Amino acid sequence: MTLYEVRLFKEIAASKSISRGAAHCSISQSAASQHLQEVERRLGVALLDRGKRPLELTAAGRLYFDFCRDILRREDEFARALESLKGDVEGTARVASIYSIGLSEMSRLQEAFTARHPGAHLHVEYMRPEKVYQAVRGEEADLGLVSYPAENREIAAIPWRQEEMQLAVPPSHPFAAKESVNAADLNGQDFVGFDEDLSIRRELDKFLRLQGISVNLLMHFDNIQTIKEAVAVGSGISILPARTMQAEIEQGRLVAVPLHAPGLVRPIGVVHRRRKKFNAATQAFLELLVGQVPDRPVRADKPETCPPPTALP
Repeated sequence: MTLYEVRLFKEIAASKSISRGAAHCSISQSAASQHLQEVERRLGVALLDRGKRPLELTAAGRLYFDFCRDILRREDEFARALESLKGDVEGTARVASIYSIGLSEMSRLQEAFTARHPGAHLHVEYMRPEKVYQAVRGEEADLGLVSYPAENREIAAIPWRQEEMQLAVPPSHPFAAKESVNAADLNGQDFVGFDEDLSIRRELDKFLRLQGISVNLLMHFDNIQTIKEAVAVGSGISILPARTMQAEIEQGRLVAVPLHAPGLVRPIGVVHRRRKKFNAATQAFLELLVGQVPDRPVRADKPETCPPPTALP
């Protein structure tokens, strides 16, 4: 038995898919199936019920899954103890982020992180908000960067920053020449909004409702970038975090106009699994983000990237 096999089975079991488990370990589905069959042959039991979709663990599979997690936990404890002895920040911080955090912003953070800790690595993936939570819950990411962070029994949230929301208009719009706009002026305006399943849409709907405003919602999208493009070509106006419009403002494609709406902000936070202790790299990146280690006890597993597969005997 190798740590590679243990990690591979853990990924397959957690994702309930051989193909997704294989992808996470950077091997082909056929190679993952071959390794899994070899483990089952060696143990003399079936670990997965392949007749179900998604895949389910057999009773033996659940027992082996717990065993695999125990092994990986012990390996993580050893790695953290060794890091402490060496006094160096090494390893990888895995971050899942919503798209609107921005490649340019993450590039600056990565540059600062690398300058502070040259022996550590930062791996960032961009995805929809619900996928960020899914990645954190499934231990595919150590930290998640989301707007309107929500806590539950599995997930804890750390405040990061508050982003002011402003009116996004094309340069040709009458609002573009104003220093600020009253919320009442939005009544009846053509509007480009967010999809209904997003937290930011619910918060903006609540704001408009409380102000007694009715806008003409012409279209809606699931990401800020597409909304900015729609506004820039004159499809309507929108309300967006001011810092997400900087590039388009510099290009002369958008104008951001302050709203007379105290407290209209988009909160950004860092989410993670509860009761997890961060490895050195993740801890260091969190310190870079929020300036200090969170007071509450947390626990984060060591990044479980799989080493290269070894040949089967």
